[in-house]
Amino acid sequence: MRTSGTIIIRGIVQGVGFRPFVYAKAREFGIAGTVKNLGSEVEIHASGDRFEEFLEAVSRGTPLSQIDSVDVQNLRGGKTEGFTILESNSGSLSGFIPTDVATCDDCIADIFTRDGRYEGYWATSCVNCGPRYSIINTIPYDRERTSMAEFPACPACESEYTDPSCRRHHAQTIACAACGPHLALLRADGTPVAGDPIREAAALLDAGSIVAIRGIGGFHIACTGEAAGVLKRRLGRTEQPLAVMATTEEAERIAIVSDEERRILHSRERPIVVLEKRDPASHPTISSLHTIGCMLPYTGLHHLLFANLAHPLLVMTSANLPGYPMITDLDTALERLPGQVDYILTHDRRIVNRCDDSVVRDGYIIRLSRGLAPKREAIDLGKGCILGVGPELNANISIYKGGFCITSPHVGNVRNPQTLAYLQETAERLGGLTGARYDRIVHDLHPQFLSTRYAREVAEATGAQLLAVQHHRAHIAATTREECVGIAIDGVGYGDDGTIWGGEVFAGEVPHLDRVAHLEVIPMPGGDLATRFPERMLYGILPTSEVRDLLAERGWSDIELAVLVRQVERGLNVAATSSTGRVLDAAAALLGICRERTYDGEPAMKLETAAHAGKPSAWENEYRQDGGCEVLSTRSLLAEAHRRSAAGERANDIAASIQYNLARGVAAMAVRAAEERGIPRVALSGGVAYNRAIRETIRTEIRAAGLEFIMNKDYPLGDGCISFGQVVYGGSTEE
Repeated sequence: MRTSGTIIIRGIVQGVGFRPFVYAKAREFGIAGTVKNLGSEVEIHASGDRFEEFLEAVSRGTPLSQIDSVDVQNLRGGKTEGFTILESNSGSLSGFIPTDVATCDDCIADIFTRDGRYEGYWATSCVNCGPRYSIINTIPYDRERTSMAEFPACPACESEYTDPSCRRHHAQTIACAACGPHLALLRADGTPVAGDPIREAAALLDAGSIVAIRGIGGFHIACTGEAAGVLKRRLGRTEQPLAVMATTEEAERIAIVSDEERRILHSRERPIVVLEKRDPASHPTISSLHTIGCMLPYTGLHHLLFANLAHPLLVMTSANLPGYPMITDLDTALERLPGQVDYILTHDRRIVNRCDDSVVRDGYIIRLSRGLAPKREAIDLGKGCILGVGPELNANISIYKGGFCITSPHVGNVRNPQTLAYLQETAERLGGLTGARYDRIVHDLHPQFLSTRYAREVAEATGAQLLAVQHHRAHIAATTREECVGIAIDGVGYGDDGTIWGGEVFAGEVPHLDRVAHLEVIPMPGGDLATRFPERMLYGILPTSEVRDLLAERGWSDIELAVLVRQVERGLNVAATSSTGRVLDAAAALLGICRERTYDGEPAMKLETAAHAGKPSAWENEYRQDGGCEVLSTRSLLAEAHRRSAAGERANDIAASIQYNLARGVAAMAVRAAEERGIPRVALSGGVAYNRAIRETIRTEIRAAGLEFIMNKDYPLGDGCISFGQVVYGGSTEE
């Protein structure tokens, strides 16, 4: 039985209250010694008769910690009297810091305790909750290395900080109204509004004003449901669905919430959860879809706002253009938000690392961000250090080093200098926090992506090896490293042959994934213009006189039609694609559901809502062989839909049938590929897999064939998984 030893605990052990936790356990078990934070590990020198009990207790960690390993060595330095928390030193960078999490129930109770020290204080937190990633400059995680360094603790906070019996013992974010960050309410021109900022902001919101609110990771724009239409017009996003923050009771009233969705809503990560409306037609100005994104209050500021609001629901949308970085500082907000908002509720705690809200649907991650990222995954990809710079849309970055991969929060669409700069900033920040020295840089196969250019620059500066990975193979690599048949269904990805892929079936094992089947390659008249105007896509698939007549009835001029016809006939400015997303776009156009895309995914999302009210029927799918691949004909699928539409069949039923038969067709090709090669499992990834009807049809067909079905619940199904898949690919090809 040991009575002493030096304990090394590695993992996410900083920013989680680990040292005060160890201190408390030392007192409980009569242990003498010290505890010290060494970057991404904690070193404990301990001695006492109950050493083994102490070791077992500290090995379990705190609620926010993640333990990778616990090593026990002979005691170094000799025995000491009492137990002491020592000052941190930099050391191992194998771990990381935790994500920003919701304010805990204990702190919320403190905020609403009358005459308590934290009554009404918006930034109340403890060792178990609050901001972490968004405030840290560097590690080890101590107050002086965060934006809280600008707020020296008052004597009362210092007393709690040094009190081992207190929940705020060594809580680096400890603050109160006397010493911590303060709120201010401003008009859009920057002039202050008198009175209590929260109370006044709540009154303004109730009266219909639109207010920008500075949160943990950036600014939101908020309004009541009644003002949603005004907000959308100001933002120029009249069709785009918006998320809401609501009380628990209101969320349950407006949406169907399963037990699992309820757990996610109330989790410490507090993401936006996309829920099915109880009444699909409700809240049309917020979301015209049959779904609505809901989140619960997750900061003290939110809870205080709702305590003062008459309304149980606020629209909450990020204060930035879609795909652009969140606004984090007041100067930028004052520059960009007038005309969009009436007032700004802000605070003076600097946001070091911006972080958007995470989004989850049916348990699958749509956006990996606050609460879920930076994400740290234990994975063995060899000894090299690898950077994955991600795709173009919904990008993030991933860094592999020493058995762990760190994936950043959502960055955005790397099509503009601002988002490219944010991608670079994120890579540099995470690279510094992990001590990365790259051996390999992995990027998308598309040669003209800004992220590809950035990868070349980093490789040139560091001497690292460059590796290009095809977009959809990265999707499969992010899902599984086992031998599989992999289905990747999404909107766009540069293919091996220079065409646009997006409805792909692969077979093999990373890094050897052979393309064995795909959707029919179809023309995109006008290239990217066909993604904005899906009727172009419809004519590209069905270039018939009947479709020309349909477009003419909808207002296309003779000149416009003549140009479209000439493009398709001569192949002028026409891209070729096997994209699933473009087929769904064309279907939405055929049925008159969406004639112009005003936000990413709009035609397919509106088609899904129409299909939700319909009943699918089985149609006969057509297949052929082309270049060694099996091909599902989407022309025949759309032709059948057109025939049924002309015959007067309900648009909702046709929409449901298009989704159903497209999914059946893709699944059938995957099953045949698996059976021909003796592969026992099928993996599914890609943004189209968020469509519940399509996903579940594929799942049902795969399982009915006796095959294992795999999807990724740890990373987004959409392009937010690509940087991780790139890193996996990079590690798998290492010599």
